Amino acid sequence: MSEITPDELTRAAGWLDALRAQVGKAVVGQAEAIDQVLVALVASGHVLIEGVPGLGKTLLARALAQAMSLRYARVQFTPDLMPSDITGHSVLDPAGRGESGIGTLRVHQGPVFTSLLLADEINRAPAKTQSALLEVMQEYQVTLEGQALPLPKPFMVMATQNPIDTEGTYPLPEAQLDRFLLKIAIGFPSHEEENAIVQLTTQHRAGNQFPLDAVVPCLAEAHVIELQRLACLVHADARVVDYAVRIARATRDWPGLSSGAGPRGTMALIRAARATALMRGRDFITPDDVAKQALPALRHRVMISPDAQLEGRGVDDLLRGALDSVEAPRL
Repeated sequence: MSEITPDELTRAAGWLDALRAQVGKAVVGQAEAIDQVLVALVASGHVLIEGVPGLGKTLLARALAQAMSLRYARVQFTPDLMPSDITGHSVLDPAGRGESGIGTLRVHQGPVFTSLLLADEINRAPAKTQSALLEVMQEYQVTLEGQALPLPKPFMVMATQNPIDTEGTYPLPEAQLDRFLLKIAIGFPSHEEENAIVQLTTQHRAGNQFPLDAVVPCLAEAHVIELQRLACLVHADARVVDYAVRIARATRDWPGLSSGAGPRGTMALIRAARATALMRGRDFITPDDVAKQALPALRHRVMISPDAQLEGRGVDDLLRGALDSVEAPRL
């Protein structure tokens, strides 16, 4: 396998710094959330963003799309949304005058045939509709009328959801949750950040205007593909891989968790750690890279026990306990 050259490392870090700066022109604060979205992009993964309404989840997705010259589509998930509204369907073109037969079937591709798909408020649609993304997110293809149609590359799903206790929401199937590389929890901004948000969104702007006019494209499709290729070349020492495995296995027997992370969670840890190292200008991952991504990579792959819920304990607190119990290797 080829190695990453110093010039490639410098160029990749510069691209990601420019992308982060462009997204930051529209999204005030939320630096950790922006970094985690970029990690998922570089790692060729999908991301689920959760937070109460009004915290900028959709704005973050739109700012990322505008900062890249990629095809972009948005689907607003609603209770009456059908799977064919996402993946597409077939229509019958009637035979013309003088032609034999009843006509031909023509495949009408849905909004999923894009590079960056925003699934807005994904948990407001029932499980049948949500399952339309299972094949899309795992195999990067759509099967219509028995024919497998590949999706364009790069391809990324950015889904937003409101907390499950919000009115009118449905829980996401576990199989679909497991297909997201990272789950990002967006919280309330600080006092200073909220002041800046109000200034940016209300000064000289009508209520229907988003602060996206300053965001300009800085990455093209070829740049994203190159970043994803370089991330695959980042070296992962066997001891660091073993550290990720021990973290995932610790969640399976941790008090307060009724179900731990599976092998896909371990793979997500290493993939996210590789992207983190590339963003920091390194061609190797460290235990700190793995630990930094432990919460976003695992929080949607574990289940909290009823007793822990009654005690008011959160998933992140339990994961931090499991993470702290695992000794990091010395490299």
